[in-house]
Amino acid sequence: MHLIDTHTLIWSLLDSDNLSDTAKEMMTDGSKVFVSVVSLWEIAIKQSINKINIKYSIEEIAGMCVKAKINVLPIDAKHLDKIKTLPTIHNDPFDRLIIAQAITEGMDIITKDNIIPKYDVVTLW
Repeated sequence: MHLIDTHTLIWSLLDSDNLSDTAKEMMTDGSKVFVSVVSLWEIAIKQSINKINIKYSIEEIAGMCVKAKINVLPIDAKHLDKIKTLPTIHNDPFDRLIIAQAITEGMDIITKDNIIPKYDVVTLW
């Protein structure tokens, strides 16, 4: 099972050349692919402060995920408990939750982020 980071989701849905060949392959290898609801939250916040310019609403992005067979992973209390045990390597709260979810659910993370691999989680790019 793969959990994709926020930038991976954006690049995947927008068919960007920024997405690596490995990432594309992993997302279409027949394994279940998930995106955290926190990624949708992050996109909404960044849209509201004009940090990213994506013309789609969060509802539309969620619909695009369904069409692309990307499952939205909700936040569970066990994910939040895991955050408390993570070393303070990454300061981004969105990424910390994605890391906690991946560890808790036994998923790898498809990400270009160079800090996430410092945690005890498998990353692919």
